[in-house]
Amino acid sequence: MTVPTEALIGGAWRRLERRFPVVSPATGERVAEVADCGEEEAREALEEAVLAFPAWSRATAYERAQVLRRWYERILEHKEPLARLMALEMGKPLKEGRAEVAYAAGFVEWYAEEAKRVYGETVPSQFPHKRILVRYEPVGPVYGITPWNFPAAMVTRKVAPALAAGCTFVLKPAEESPLTALYLAKLFLEAGGPPGVFQVLPTSRPAEVSRPFLEDERVRKLTFTGSTEVGVRLYEEAAKTLKRVSLELGGGAPVLVFADANLDRAVEETLRAKFRNAGESCVAANRIFVQAEVAEAFAEAYARRVQALKVGDPLSEETDIGPLVNEAALRKVRTHVEDALAKGARLVAGGEAKGLFFAPTVLLDVKPESLLFREETFGPVAPLTVFREEEEAVRWANGFPVGLAAYVFTRDLSRAFRVAEALEYGIVGVNDGVPSTPQAPFGGVKRSGLGREGGKWGLLEYLEVKYVSFGL
Repeated sequence: MTVPTEALIGGAWRRLERRFPVVSPATGERVAEVADCGEEEAREALEEAVLAFPAWSRATAYERAQVLRRWYERILEHKEPLARLMALEMGKPLKEGRAEVAYAAGFVEWYAEEAKRVYGETVPSQFPHKRILVRYEPVGPVYGITPWNFPAAMVTRKVAPALAAGCTFVLKPAEESPLTALYLAKLFLEAGGPPGVFQVLPTSRPAEVSRPFLEDERVRKLTFTGSTEVGVRLYEEAAKTLKRVSLELGGGAPVLVFADANLDRAVEETLRAKFRNAGESCVAANRIFVQAEVAEAFAEAYARRVQALKVGDPLSEETDIGPLVNEAALRKVRTHVEDALAKGARLVAGGEAKGLFFAPTVLLDVKPESLLFREETFGPVAPLTVFREEEEAVRWANGFPVGLAAYVFTRDLSRAFRVAEALEYGIVGVNDGVPSTPQAPFGGVKRSGLGREGGKWGLLEYLEVKYVSFGL
């Protein structure tokens, strides 16, 4: 496969002398040397996005939908090379990579159809000589920043609705995993995507590249997925030009397993919620609360399943858990485990590391004062805490400053509704460990961010409402 390593500016690949390495977390070897964009390239891409916006925004919904449909088909045709790229640059196991490509393509397919369903409205007026029309128009050029952990899906989840709405889009992918984004951009051009509509700026200097987009009033929207700390700083800068902002930030998801749950299902779904992508997911289960009556049975069954997970080469078909992304991630996971053990937790499975590979770990009796209880771990560690009453579990779950996703396991329908409504989270999976889907709104409350991605709600993030009053 031919993988671009240059910046995509306008409709051309721009070769730069400045380069930065993409390193495999599995082997420590360099995968590629990628163009290292700076302020000059950022300003060029900004001008190209502004220049391309009038024609793209005036294109019919059917014309935009056709481009997106062809892009979707190209992505599916290139599932294997994309999965291999993710395995190489950020350590995602092949079978998870294939699943992510299908998920990523699903956003493009969905918004290819939604592009044709941006309906206006006619509103009855109180005056007989007036008519009220409401229409939706694209917000304008967009600047997007995506994370390293889902390098395909996080790109399409932002770019597809923006393009469907009629916006142009400049993307800064994560430094750790830019190759997947560049490959997706290559497929977009092959699908007939017009120059300047979708551009990609790889860089090791994110602040320098982001500054022109944050300062320029012609860039009408910022969309970012990443840490709460960085999101807040970007929000402050974007506010100076009153940009529309979408932020998908920190997680720390709680899991509530009640005594009346189907334990086999709870074990399997919680396993998926916790260990997918080695726990490096914003919706990964971060705190697992199990009701006292079933705590030992759940812990035993869960540990048995965790010990069966295979850690190893992400390019192997047998691998379930790949490496952590870097040394900083490994240090955080190790610190959280050591802190929990020092405060009285019991190690049930795992706990050891080799290189950047951390064995999937289960801890029982994790105390509320532990770091695992108070911070997002972002790694393959499952901390189990016993609760007795429903109110206690809900209180613990809500005692976190963020509110992205939460999970509930119960066979009591009344409890399912009651707890789902009480949880201060934007997404609640009831007997479902992987609720994310292109058709549904993804996003959080509190310090987990602003706005929604996915479904019709994701498209509205890139549209402005215009009211037209006609006097007869």
